[in-house]
Amino acid sequence: MAEMIEIRWHGRGGQGTVTAAKVLADACLSGGRNVQAFPEYGPERAGAPLRAYNRISEKVLRMHCPVLNPGVVCVVDATLLDAINVAEGAKDDAVFIVNTSKDPKDVREKLKAKPSQKVFCIDATKIAIETIGRPMPNAPMLGAVNKATAIVTMEVLLDDVKGSFGKKFAQKIIDGNLEAVKRGYGEVQEG
Repeated sequence: MAEMIEIRWHGRGGQGTVTAAKVLADACLSGGRNVQAFPEYGPERAGAPLRAYNRISEKVLRMHCPVLNPGVVCVVDATLLDAINVAEGAKDDAVFIVNTSKDPKDVREKLKAKPSQKVFCIDATKIAIETIGRPMPNAPMLGAVNKATAIVTMEVLLDDVKGSFGKKFAQKIIDGNLEAVKRGYGEVQEG
């Protein structure tokens, strides 16, 4: 792992984007790293664009500002590709993970990704509907992010998903989210 990984999440209110950033941070913390997870949004309602951020490091984190040059960009809602520049400030070797049913090559073109940047696509909304029964793409996105970055072991990630979701939801929902994470990991495509 690089000394520090910075992740910027793009989603809409109500999709679980902020929760995904927090769960990823918890998993990395359980893996012995220093972490930050924080959202950036105002008084928006469900459906409004928002950003969330992660910093993951082997060293103590002293920086407390938005992620301006992410190494990983997670796009939880593909409609944002037409609304904002999700690639703004991304590193030359950035990894993009996009929730879409489109081919990664098409998404690569839309992003105008550099040859040194990686683009991964996952139909996280479809997986969420099939596993959870609701269009909450955050759990499959966590699996896809983990596959694309190998940031934590799947065992640690699944334990943290179980712990985070177990505080709020019935076992059926927990099991659905665990399956969604596994499918996100298994079904993500690189282009």
